[in-house]
Amino acid sequence: MASGICIFLLRNSLTAAFAGLLFAVGAVRAEDIIEHGSESVIEPELQRRTITEADIDSEDFEAGVYAGVMSIEDFGTNFVYGVRAAYHITEDFFVEAAYGRTEANETSYETLSGGARLLTDSERRLDYYNISLGYNLFPGETFIGSGHAFNSALYVIAGVGNTEFANDSHFTVNAGAGYRFLVTDWMALHVDVRDYLFNSDLLGNDKTTNNLEFTGGLTFFF
Repeated sequence: MASGICIFLLRNSLTAAFAGLLFAVGAVRAEDIIEHGSESVIEPELQRRTITEADIDSEDFEAGVYAGVMSIEDFGTNFVYGVRAAYHITEDFFVEAAYGRTEANETSYETLSGGARLLTDSERRLDYYNISLGYNLFPGETFIGSGHAFNSALYVIAGVGNTEFANDSHFTVNAGAGYRFLVTDWMALHVDVRDYLFNSDLLGNDKTTNNLEFTGGLTFFF
């Protein structure tokens, strides 16, 4: 009987000691979690890609040059060049002033007649200037490679102005679209297509002429 009681007490003592050991280990683990937060034991090995994005400069003024080709109705296609300046009213809208110059080729009548000239050399020069309102239709980003993102925008533009051609002034409406690509936060590349519409009776009939222009340009923000 006495030996049974001793065995019972010994067993209870071992059980109590084991329970105390478990409690102590749990307390140490809980204290470690509180001290170090909820950090994961296994850290994932992720290679994060660093992207450098060219933001538009904080300045609202933009100015630059452009060049390309212009097709003057009835007078062929020739080289055109000019300057532009814009003010960005908001992130979506901007106003732009432009001045451009090109030269008119001979008409098919002049070529086939073998010498009859409708215009002198000085009258063949075409100058235009206008002011337009633009809207950034699809602003977004263009990715080049794996680590560079550049701001860009597809925009539409329309305005009014004047065209000096054949010793006459013509009220002109222009409309078109363009693509702006920001190389840095202060410099951008442009690709534009525009149509300049004005009335002309130079060939005998008064009609509205469409004069298409395709240009590329470089602008700076300041």
